[in-house]
Amino acid sequence: MSNTQPTLMVIDGHSLAFRAFYALPVDSFQTQSGQHTNAIHGFIAMLINLLGNERPDALAVAFDISRHSFRTEEYPEYKGTRGETPPEFKGQIPLLQDALHAMGIRTIEKENYEADDILATLATRASEQGYRVLVVSGDRDTIQLVDDRVTLLYPSKQGVSELTRYDAAKVMERYGIRPEQYPEIAALVGETSDNLPGIPRVGEKTAVKWINQFGSLEEILRRQDEVGGKVGESLREHAHLAERNRRLNRLVRDVDLGIGLDELKRGEIDMGAVQEIFAKLEFRTLLQRVGKLAGAEVPVAGAVSAPAASLAPERPTPKNLIDEELADWLAKHEAPAVLIREVGGAFEVGIATPESSVRFDWQPGGRDYTLFEQWLASDAPKVFYDAKQQLALARRAGAAVGGIAGDVLLATWVLRPSNAEKSLADAVFRYLGEQVPEGDPNQLVPEEGSVADAATLAWYAVRTHAAAVERFESRSGEIYQEIELPLVPVLDALETRGVQVDGPLFEAHHAELTERVAQLQQAAFDAIGHEVNLSSPKQLQEVLFDELDMPKTRKTQRGYTTDAAALADLQAKQPHPFLDALLGHRDANKLRQMIETLIKSVRPDGRIHTTFVQTGSSTGRLASTDPNLQNIPVRSEEGRRIREGFIHAGEYETLMTADYSQIEMRIMAHLSGDAGLIQAFNEGEDLHRFVGSRIFGVAPAEVTNEMRSKVKAMSYGLAYGLSAFGLSKQLNISSAEAKQLMTDYFERFGGVRDYLRSVVDQAKRDMFTETIYGRRRPFPDLASPNRVLRENAERAALNAPIQGSAADIIKRAMIRVEHRIAEARLASRMLLQIHDELMFEVAPGEWDALEAIVREEMAGAAELSVPLEVQVGHGPNWNAAAH
Repeated sequence: MSNTQPTLMVIDGHSLAFRAFYALPVDSFQTQSGQHTNAIHGFIAMLINLLGNERPDALAVAFDISRHSFRTEEYPEYKGTRGETPPEFKGQIPLLQDALHAMGIRTIEKENYEADDILATLATRASEQGYRVLVVSGDRDTIQLVDDRVTLLYPSKQGVSELTRYDAAKVMERYGIRPEQYPEIAALVGETSDNLPGIPRVGEKTAVKWINQFGSLEEILRRQDEVGGKVGESLREHAHLAERNRRLNRLVRDVDLGIGLDELKRGEIDMGAVQEIFAKLEFRTLLQRVGKLAGAEVPVAGAVSAPAASLAPERPTPKNLIDEELADWLAKHEAPAVLIREVGGAFEVGIATPESSVRFDWQPGGRDYTLFEQWLASDAPKVFYDAKQQLALARRAGAAVGGIAGDVLLATWVLRPSNAEKSLADAVFRYLGEQVPEGDPNQLVPEEGSVADAATLAWYAVRTHAAAVERFESRSGEIYQEIELPLVPVLDALETRGVQVDGPLFEAHHAELTERVAQLQQAAFDAIGHEVNLSSPKQLQEVLFDELDMPKTRKTQRGYTTDAAALADLQAKQPHPFLDALLGHRDANKLRQMIETLIKSVRPDGRIHTTFVQTGSSTGRLASTDPNLQNIPVRSEEGRRIREGFIHAGEYETLMTADYSQIEMRIMAHLSGDAGLIQAFNEGEDLHRFVGSRIFGVAPAEVTNEMRSKVKAMSYGLAYGLSAFGLSKQLNISSAEAKQLMTDYFERFGGVRDYLRSVVDQAKRDMFTETIYGRRRPFPDLASPNRVLRENAERAALNAPIQGSAADIIKRAMIRVEHRIAEARLASRMLLQIHDELMFEVAPGEWDALEAIVREEMAGAAELSVPLEVQVGHGPNWNAAAH
């Protein structure tokens, strides 16, 4: 076949978009405004690969207008079994079409016809005019189009990343018939996805056998009396179904489309338009790929939110300065961005303002950089990307960092806490609409200039920071300037200090748990008489529901759930020794793995240095990782044993722990203004006993422990959107009793009821919630047409102001306490933050001074309508220091 033969590619738009939608996770592809984009992303990624691999001369993408067509006029039930279009898919097709038009690709629709008919018409017409035709579709009806000039590219079950190439030989290999015979097989067998029932008892093998025996469907129906047995009877009884199916699955090859093939020639990619659309869709890597496909540099555009592209300033050529020249440059440029990179044990430094930049290889301690190191440690304002990491890098170089005036990572997270950019390049794309040179990941040695140096990255950082800060609304700037930025050096100090551990105690505990895990595993085997993989859901399902014939748990895609909650519920309803051993094995193994992780995390100094992730949650709470010290159980005996392994170093006297008492309920009282809750806290009452006395109509002294437990569960549950059903499950009471309990609660604490209602109502109007200090958390799903997504967003919005305010308060307390300890020149030091708790190592003779500072600064971290009560404890280890 001649290499000069032109190629036409025709694509079934809806078919491929739907496959992309189900292949990519919905939650991972969502813009700040809440628009889902997974179908668009998957489709365009596939298209880029196709264009690069196949290089078609002409191209068209066909779309369905609706489910109505001439086929539904004959058979209204055609495709009638297809469910409603997922709400997350809605709205993606018009955006996809906009992107295709920007890429110079023609899209075609035709009233009363399906996309397949458009593909068939174009393929037939192009084939007749000497084109090589590539049909890209996930609809098997298009197999009938395959011939010597037409090839079908059919997506795999995995999505759209893999396409099987069907020519006539491949069709014969797969189905045992010629391509034009495929719709005759489908007519006999039926097509479930199109709601076309076939002839009962006739499967694919039987249909192929008949086609090969008789030659065609027409001949099969003409000679149907020759087919014997039950299947022959079924054929004769239901022959009309095959006739109807064949009429409906025959693709129309002469639809009047009103365009010629010459109008389908690939147009120039309008990179400006592509950039504008991709910016709205928040596609950064795809923009780079389209630019490469276009054979042109991706043009510079204005910020993502700008209505039209605008030119960015010219990137300055970095200067290489040292000593006095560098110091002179630093003195003339205010609040530059600094970026330090460690490369093979050496350090590269970039410093930039929007107009000028400097780059040099830093040799710490050398005479040429003394003035730079003094400036770096000074209070002169500086902007960073991930300032905490930059502090750690500078410390490895033996230098200090001061004057943290900006952090791109934190600023962009404050703006978008639920969908924060994961890299500087992502932030640059969102806030400047520009591409950071990142090089081709497939090249072992990047081309010169294809990867940004430290000065270029600093230049992008300082401009991105300015663009992000400009977007702060209301009090977001205060959250950033007064809480998040001052917290950076505090967290860096905590990570550097670490916490001392008792290694031998951990090792002994690990050995005990390892032995217990083995014993519980054997007990589980003994209970059923054979071995089984206790970590395999499939094998557990076979044991529980087949062998032991237990009641089925909640249905999942892979059978029935075997999660801990379901098994605990099953054990309560139908106790069995196997379940006892299984649940015990899970608990013991989880703790064993936890201790194993802790042992591996101990550094040569005998301490564990966790990493605090400041941007790790949408609520504002800190996260702990490598290892996670915030998930160590506190209510179980085994969890408390693990906490005994956290101790103070020898030169210190004891550990101190300090935390807030019922901080979320105190914030609830403040935000709701409920007179009853405020009275309880202001009078120093036991909150749950006070509330219980009001609800149950008894004196506080007569509130039983059971009454108090019910009130406590409900008080906290209400703030998290707990329903009467959920409360009944939690307290093991009837739904009616739970409902009455909630009714009685709201009758006596109406301020709480009114507040909880107002939070969600306000969030629906604003599409975000705010903490006491103005931290915003967007909730785009509050407007989602998907009921499940919308209700989940409502529950999260309900508690966001309370949980976020608690996060703000503990952060403010950490900043204040760290400052006061340094001001008082104490040797004692803060080590950890665990949710609402702080841990300290207390130097000899400093207990009274430290306790006074901690109590005063934690209690004074917020001005609420109720007092913040701080509980303090001490002891040789974390567990003993509990209070």
